[in-house]
Amino acid sequence: MPETPVKYEAIRPQAGRGFSLHRQHGSGMTTDDNTHVRAHGASGKRKRLGRPTGNINQRENILDAAEVDFSQRGYAGTSLKEVAASCGVTQALITYYFGTKQQLFEQVFLRRATLISEERVTLLHELTDGKEANVRDIVRAFLLPLVALRKTDGGRAFIRLQARLHTEPPEISYSLRSTAYGDSTDAYVQALRAALPGLPAKDLYWRVTMMIGAYLYAFSDTHRLDVLAKGACDPWDANETLEQLTNFIVGGLEAQASAQAASAKKAKPKTARTARAA
Repeated sequence: MPETPVKYEAIRPQAGRGFSLHRQHGSGMTTDDNTHVRAHGASGKRKRLGRPTGNINQRENILDAAEVDFSQRGYAGTSLKEVAASCGVTQALITYYFGTKQQLFEQVFLRRATLISEERVTLLHELTDGKEANVRDIVRAFLLPLVALRKTDGGRAFIRLQARLHTEPPEISYSLRSTAYGDSTDAYVQALRAALPGLPAKDLYWRVTMMIGAYLYAFSDTHRLDVLAKGACDPWDANETLEQLTNFIVGGLEAQASAQAASAKKAKPKTARTARAA
């Protein structure tokens, strides 16, 4: 059966093309419900935590509980015994569904990360389909799936988990990041390269990496902004957060090329001509 068409609710009325903050499904499902339906079919719509009605709900409840536990204590600091206690099941049941702790961690991360990546690619395709895209719109498309996810308890737990991923053992974190985000991030790098043709590749890769770091910190609920701003800013206002983060990232991407990268870029054609002459 074809997927239910996806509609987007705009953040605020804007002239011209805009992006949405929330994905709305014709069936009335939330993003989290739709994530579950993609994995298990429409008959397996997830119910609330603590009210399991079968194997599908047990599995989802375990993932939900593990997501919170891993986000709070990290991979090394969380045991299967603690996850079992959090969701009210036996450790044997978790092993039955997921195997090892590492396999559970991987499933927890990929459950949402894969959908974020898919939505980013969808938004980018809509943005660049037969037309040129500017830097601001590309950045907003990259950020929007996370901004929407931040409005749910499970989404906030996942964002904290994702921020922690960079401190987890390399044998776990490297492959997960590549599996979840490798292709989609490459697509955004290429889109930004097209939108910034004069920016050396070295600068672009540095700036994309810093873009990722900026949104991870801004969305990870460290409460640092609350302390610094003393009420002047509202980090829980989705529009304010998206606008400020977008302005910061776009300013960095569009800044003048570094002297080192610019010099290297100028030197390359000369080297090529010299080689051809030789």
